[in-house]
Amino acid sequence: MFDFYKNDVIDAVNAKFEAQKIAFAPLSFQAARVLRNMGILDEISNARKKGITISELAQKLDISLYGVSVLVEMGLGMGAIKLHKDSSEDDLRLTLGKIGFFLMKDEMTQVNMDFSQDICYRGAEKLEESIRKGKPMGLTHLGPWKTVYEGLSNLTEQQKKSWFGFDHFYSDLAFPEALPIVFEKLAEQKDPRLFDIGGNTAKWAIACCKYNANVQVSIIDLPGQTAIAEKNAAEAGFKDRIDTIPCNVLDDTTEFPQGANAVWMSQFLDCFSLEQITKILSKIRRAVTPDTNIYVLEPLWDKQRFEAAAYSLQATSLYFTCIANGNSKMYRYAELKRAIETAGFELKEAHHNIGPNTYTLLRFNKK
Repeated sequence: MFDFYKNDVIDAVNAKFEAQKIAFAPLSFQAARVLRNMGILDEISNARKKGITISELAQKLDISLYGVSVLVEMGLGMGAIKLHKDSSEDDLRLTLGKIGFFLMKDEMTQVNMDFSQDICYRGAEKLEESIRKGKPMGLTHLGPWKTVYEGLSNLTEQQKKSWFGFDHFYSDLAFPEALPIVFEKLAEQKDPRLFDIGGNTAKWAIACCKYNANVQVSIIDLPGQTAIAEKNAAEAGFKDRIDTIPCNVLDDTTEFPQGANAVWMSQFLDCFSLEQITKILSKIRRAVTPDTNIYVLEPLWDKQRFEAAAYSLQATSLYFTCIANGNSKMYRYAELKRAIETAGFELKEAHHNIGPNTYTLLRFNKK
């Protein structure tokens, strides 16, 4: 992975072009959204190899010729749209480029784009101020909270759709591979009990109950989240096997209950600073025995197969900086491992490349 960042092999001309892409990124991002949302990419795709002209697009979509032309020209600049081989200077005939296909059809791109627009875009202008103050100064665009997690239940429906769509898209795809690893040891218990810290909407808890008929799951999360989790657990038919423990894990008065055979944290620790991670794990340590397995599922940017995936995680860190909480990020393997070990745990297993989104599943035990 680090080889991506060691060799600066790009030539000066292309480096300057890449710099212009960054300089105009806010405008090109919005152009890509509008090309998608107004159906322009769809119509170009439907035209297939024949292609379609700007005037034909304007007529089909009832958009002004001017509007279509400025969007299409930016689409050409981005590589989302290509010129047909028979296109002329007087009659631009358009076909869909590979980038346009991914903007239109790729689920990860859709999720990232909607999340960036509905959650991050307006607050991103406060990035410098957030770094200087150590607070998520862009969060005020969403609501009057100290962290985004306090206000998740109060977001608009569109914001909720984009936030939870982003959150679930990445972690949920790792669940099928993670479940057998966790239950290899948990199923050995007569009445297995699992604590799901940061259980969010109960997706993992429900998956556990479907996977194993005996497990009892306790979700530990903020009160707004546990209310949603209780509702979802009941609707899934697991009201008797999934309970909730509402609390703020960072509150100095909060202590975790005892009795868990396993503790699960999926895409949870990246919501905290390294110092806070150690603090949370220290609390967990006081509540568990050396036989309790601690599982941490995280996407680590230095353990990705592809540079594009690492880039997405690095960008997500900026969301934490200016929107979510002001002090956390997507971590590297070594720094996350060190923060957990500092709390008195020992790494027992590390499973990398979990799921199509290349998650890492770590298992720790109390020293």
